[in-house]
Amino acid sequence: MTVVKTSYNRRSFLKTTALAGGGMMLGFSWLAGCKPSGKEALAMPKEWFKINGYLKIGENGVVTILSPNPEGGQNVKTSMPMIVAEELDVDWKKVIVEQAPLDTEHFTRQFIGGSQALRQGWQALRMAGALARHMLREAAAQAWGVPPEEVTTEAGVLHHKKSGKSMGYGEIASAAASVPVPKEVQLKDGKDFKIIGTSRKNVDGLKIVTGQPLFGSDIQREGMLIAMIAHPPAFGLKLKSVDDSAARAMPGIRDVFTVKVIQDDYEKQFFDTITFPEVVAIVGNSTWEVMNAKKALKMEFEPIEDTTETYDRFGTKLKRHIPAGLENTTAHFEKMSELAGRPAQVKRKDGDPETAFKNAAKVIERTYTAPFLAHNCMEPMNFFAHVTAEKAELAGPLQKPELTEKTLSARIGMPVEKIDIQMTRLGGGYGRRSYAHWLVEAALISQKMNAPVKLIYTREDDMTSGIYRPAYHATFRAALDADNNLVAYHQKTGGIPESPLHENRFPAGAVDNYLAEDWTIDTNITVGSFRAPRSNFMAAAEQSFLDEVAEAAGKDPIEFRLELLNRAKTNPVGKDNDYEAERYAGVLELVREKSNWGKTSEGVSRGVSAYFCHNTYVAQVLDLVLEDGKPVIQKVHCAIDCGIVVNPDAATNLSEGCVVDGIGNALYGNMTFRDGVPEKSNFDKYRIIRHSEAPKAIEVHFVKNEIAPTGLGEPPYPPVMAALANALYRATGKRFYDQPFLGEQGVLG
Repeated sequence: MTVVKTSYNRRSFLKTTALAGGGMMLGFSWLAGCKPSGKEALAMPKEWFKINGYLKIGENGVVTILSPNPEGGQNVKTSMPMIVAEELDVDWKKVIVEQAPLDTEHFTRQFIGGSQALRQGWQALRMAGALARHMLREAAAQAWGVPPEEVTTEAGVLHHKKSGKSMGYGEIASAAASVPVPKEVQLKDGKDFKIIGTSRKNVDGLKIVTGQPLFGSDIQREGMLIAMIAHPPAFGLKLKSVDDSAARAMPGIRDVFTVKVIQDDYEKQFFDTITFPEVVAIVGNSTWEVMNAKKALKMEFEPIEDTTETYDRFGTKLKRHIPAGLENTTAHFEKMSELAGRPAQVKRKDGDPETAFKNAAKVIERTYTAPFLAHNCMEPMNFFAHVTAEKAELAGPLQKPELTEKTLSARIGMPVEKIDIQMTRLGGGYGRRSYAHWLVEAALISQKMNAPVKLIYTREDDMTSGIYRPAYHATFRAALDADNNLVAYHQKTGGIPESPLHENRFPAGAVDNYLAEDWTIDTNITVGSFRAPRSNFMAAAEQSFLDEVAEAAGKDPIEFRLELLNRAKTNPVGKDNDYEAERYAGVLELVREKSNWGKTSEGVSRGVSAYFCHNTYVAQVLDLVLEDGKPVIQKVHCAIDCGIVVNPDAATNLSEGCVVDGIGNALYGNMTFRDGVPEKSNFDKYRIIRHSEAPKAIEVHFVKNEIAPTGLGEPPYPPVMAALANALYRATGKRFYDQPFLGEQGVLG
């Protein structure tokens, strides 16, 4: 049984009996609390504690648990409270879940990113429930005059079996609030879990299917105005002047003005990425009226200057070069090919790869590319703001509210304690809503209008103003000896404007002679986090290449990978390998078993892939057939090691979504530019996967273990692209090196 220390201070633990009816309210700041004691301290990373939990118990035994992180479809609003409820030992039917507001005074890490919610919160959220349960038991023991260790709990009821006494949590909640906080508290053994590991329905499910307001787009307030923005049509341009006379004269229009989103002297934070710092705001009574007025604007633009800006990346000062000029996709790929042929920065080198390649019996070299991608959230960007002289009230969908608060405070000239940011459900995020400049825009427009305002981006605004997944390029080389053993491996990767390289990932550690290099190209096209950043390309390229190397070596692709992983397990090369070879091999073995690898129906082509990212291991086998020259995906088998699965149905759904999303982007995803102008501004040109193109079936299998939960919102996404590419090769005899695999008409490239 795990024992955690509950060291705390005024900010990390608050309790009060001020609730109506004498209930109990507990608040926790997990950065300061929840420290493991004894031997457990060696096994628990410190980052587990950087999250918040909050709960309150009513006099009737109903428990309200606030979920601190934004909810964007990953179902943390259900899974995180499940963890608290497990340790509290409460009947899930008596739990009410609410979305917590942004509260940096008591909460930490209130954001979506890196598939870290459950990993970061696991130990801390458990402590939230265990501590409350401890205090309830202590209060009951005092009331009954019995030793606390004789008091047990079950489904929200306290029992003393010797005397036959029992009472509900609500009956003693008020008294429990006055119990001293213990120095340490025990957590349950996994074998005693009753909620964790069982499937629970999405707490917002009924509201979603019945159309109840949950999203930022749903917000309606008395006197609320509608706002939209207009920005330059091309990257590399900025606003020069605007003639708004025609727009101002149109029905329902209240005002038209320019908005400078971030001041020139403000040092940007890491997620302050913005393409167009000055935009035109159009404000009116209704969406239709504002859209029409926007079309009547006459704007002039001028080229931007070549600049270098400094920004703060969580305390580290970094510089970003933004070149002038109007960029083109053709030139992008020409430049990437040029740099790929030059010497690059060495990030890792094991052994003597140069000599190994020189003496190799066979060398395989392949190059892979991928374009910029738009996020295309189903709910376009939006935010509500009501800024007065006394306070600022904001509400809407964003991934990292606590990282935006500082920027907002500086821009509107208001201390953070007067800013209230409420988080609505996200209609898609995938990294796009990490960069919340539209929140600042909404606040500035409201401040100017002295009225409540809802800012709405059109689909075209969203798709043409950034932020995108970078464009990538990777060249791989593999050297085989006379016995077809892999003796050297070289990867040189780059991108615009970042490299996708993870130099310490597999097959690093499994090859004696290993070289990893990278390079980058500056751009004025704004990029940012995109589901499984960098991994979303590297998994596709690396796992496609390893499949081809396995074929050149005359080996089964799964066996080939397992041989390398066995080497990494038994006699690893280097000390910085960031994966556990045994767990990596475990998902490959599981997917081999579940998919009956080696046994396929006539006409079915199979591809396999496996990848590690966001602390999770995933292996996939994809089956497809060709119908009229087009791929039809019959089934995807997915094996995942993400530690303890809190909510199996939700985890399965999340994995299925990753698979569908990955297939769609591999087949179709592509954003191109001509003279700085995004050539696709809506779904009529930007092709995404359709319902009929999704796999006919997806089977998800989880490795069962007692390891603390790791990420799941991103890890199943990257490897499926390579599984698809490898299956397509077996169906067509052609390898696919450039994404997207299908052209505009759905024809294989």
